Amino acid sequence: MARTNLFKFMQEVRAEAQKITWPSRRETAITTAMVFVMVALAAVFFLVSDQIIRVAVTYVLGIGG
Repeated sequence: MARTNLFKFMQEVRAEAQKITWPSRRETAITTAMVFVMVALAAVFFLVSDQIIRVAVTYVLGIGG
C-alpha cells in the first residue's frame, strides 16, 4: 500500500473542502423549521399510537376499570 505524505493529504483535503456548496441562512432556517415540525408530528403520532395500544392491551388483559 502506497503511503501519501501529510502535506499532500492536507492539500487534497483543502481542495475538496473548497468544492463544498454551503446552504444560505434562509435555507438553513427553513430546513431547521421543517425538522422541528416533523419531530412534533412524530411525537404526536407516537403519543396517540401509544395510547391506543395501551387501551387495547388493558382491554384484552382485563386490567383496569
